[in-house]
Amino acid sequence: MDENDDEKSSAAEELDGGWNEQTPFPFIQGTDCCGRIVAVGEGVDPARIGERILIRSCIRKDSWGSLENIWMASDFDGAFAQYVKITASEAFAVECDWSDAELGTIPCAYGTAENMVHRAGVSKGEHVLVTGASGGVGSAVVQLAKRRGATVTAVVGKNKMDVLKEIGADRVIERNSDLAEVLGEKSVDVVIDNVAGEGFTQMSVVMKRGGRYASSGAIAGPIVTLDMRNFYLKDLTFIGCTAWDEPVFPNLISYIERGEIKPMLARTYPLEDIVTAQKDFSEKKHVGKIVLLPPEQTPLQQDYIDSLKQ
Repeated sequence: MDENDDEKSSAAEELDGGWNEQTPFPFIQGTDCCGRIVAVGEGVDPARIGERILIRSCIRKDSWGSLENIWMASDFDGAFAQYVKITASEAFAVECDWSDAELGTIPCAYGTAENMVHRAGVSKGEHVLVTGASGGVGSAVVQLAKRRGATVTAVVGKNKMDVLKEIGADRVIERNSDLAEVLGEKSVDVVIDNVAGEGFTQMSVVMKRGGRYASSGAIAGPIVTLDMRNFYLKDLTFIGCTAWDEPVFPNLISYIERGEIKPMLARTYPLEDIVTAQKDFSEKKHVGKIVLLPPEQTPLQQDYIDSLKQ
């Protein structure tokens, strides 16, 4: 191996990877999208123009029988823009009195949360432990598990404990607490965890026999320690959740329209202030979602859109 080989290897390691393949730069981020349909392609009913919609950001590109999936803002351009192009089947009409900013909190966080709750089979009367409960996904899990009649214990930082009580958590535990000591062994039916890290070890301890564990992330670290005796002697089920199942997004639309969930909107920023918004996000002082609002259409843009409708 010569110096050129070393340089090539170093460059390869520094390449930014997307969800499935290398991210195609230049690139537009933004996984959540609420808006109205302004134009449709060939074969799409023109009557859909004007519909208020949410976009399903996780797309099962082959069929519902395959777990292969692509993501808005990872595999193709996303929603940090005035206009978005998407397959018609991924645009879901929604009728409610929420603001656009409130609807914008839903797709990725609540879709991910509903997918975990759905796959874990959370049901009435079960005890659900939710880690990272102040984030967009975690706070959605709390609401969605409560909607099913579960008892919810949320794990969050000390300064966010009161907020979790307000959105429905039955019990709130401070992050880094000893879960086995606080809750007791074999006390939890379902764990919904996007944190992992060192705290993972205790989760299998507090789970009851036949318990289910679902995860779609590992923000505290992907390498964990598991006592396999807890796994097999307690007949536990571990569920990885990335590709959304077919009922997930239609379920969310129905929950919104029936008023069964509420948005967790932390604050909004104009799209042009995206840098400030991302700095705010990185400080992790908020609960729920930060939303970017694109500018209004200009007359020239409106004229172009009108031309597409003719």
